[in-house]
Amino acid sequence: SGPRRTVEQQVLDANPVLEAFGNAKTVRNDNSSRFGKFVEVEFDASGKLISAQISNYLLEKCRIVTQQPEERNYHIFYQLCAGLSQVPGLADTLQLTRTPDFEYTKVCEHVQSVDDATDFR
Repeated sequence: SGPRRTVEQQVLDANPVLEAFGNAKTVRNDNSSRFGKFVEVEFDASGKLISAQISNYLLEKCRIVTQQPEERNYHIFYQLCAGLSQVPGLADTLQLTRTPDFEYTKVCEHVQSVDDATDFR
């Protein structure tokens, strides 16, 4: 195991993961949050952050099965497909191919301001 990460770093590291699963392209915003998150933090007497808990709520569930024209499903689906070549065996393990091959990701495959392969890492 590597060096121990601080609570602050762990909270910051969780954000891209939460965004991948909870953000999507809408007509007005390429990275629109489609859920709410509540971060509860605890400090010790000296003001040092000692714990944190992140809760999510109000995920827009209908987006998983229906997107409007020019909108996308959640980023994670596109990131997984774009990252298939980065992890040997991932495509076979997850039985994934390209985003246009799937009903839930074919409405709007690419977004100019988003690099799904880079975001996969």
